[in-house]
Amino acid sequence: MNNGRADGSPRPRGRPRGRGRPRDVTHAREQILQAARRLFLASGYTRVTMRAIAAEAGVDPALISYYFGSKRGLFGAVMQLIVSPPDIIRAAVRGDPGLLPERILAYVIATWDDPERGAPLLALYRRAGQEADASRLLRELIEREVVTVIAEYLGGADAEGRAGVVASQIAGLVFMRHVLRAEPLASMPAGELVARAAPALRTALYARPAPGPLSHPVRRQPDGAPD
Repeated sequence: MNNGRADGSPRPRGRPRGRGRPRDVTHAREQILQAARRLFLASGYTRVTMRAIAAEAGVDPALISYYFGSKRGLFGAVMQLIVSPPDIIRAAVRGDPGLLPERILAYVIATWDDPERGAPLLALYRRAGQEADASRLLRELIEREVVTVIAEYLGGADAEGRAGVVASQIAGLVFMRHVLRAEPLASMPAGELVARAAPALRTALYARPAPGPLSHPVRRQPDGAPD
């Protein structure tokens, strides 16, 4: 077999194709998005694997990494998010642990306040409040990719509980500022909001709960009222 030119010189070799890179322009990306949308809504975020999505789409699993980078990236694309909640948290946990509350709040507020990045997140938030499938999907995403990431960063036996409280505080702040648009939070400058919310978030992240009256069983009178 002749691998050279007519003059005997070797033919130039093309640049090697990266793993997962498609040979030609195809509809693979859209096929992956459609398959992922079906599987995420049918089975939730946690149970769906990238391999299952590739099988559903009829493509090489490496194409998912090529187009979307990760399962989180694919989820963001499916939900038409410019930035997804897990990406915000993963960016925020990098840095000085002492400034983690301020960093989380600054990232979250800056993202949601930005019209371009915040609008798709707000649409997802509202959809989760109206549709059971979307609610389950968002819940599993938060549990797996937000609470777990914060808990792994914190460490310790009660890390998951602290991370869950942190997630609830963030969700409540977002709900008040962007869904209800309740004042004074809706129009409060971002810097002031970070300063006011950071102490409570720091307590949730690092403080150990002290035993209190509610840690003991409540004795009830015969009429059912507590003592």
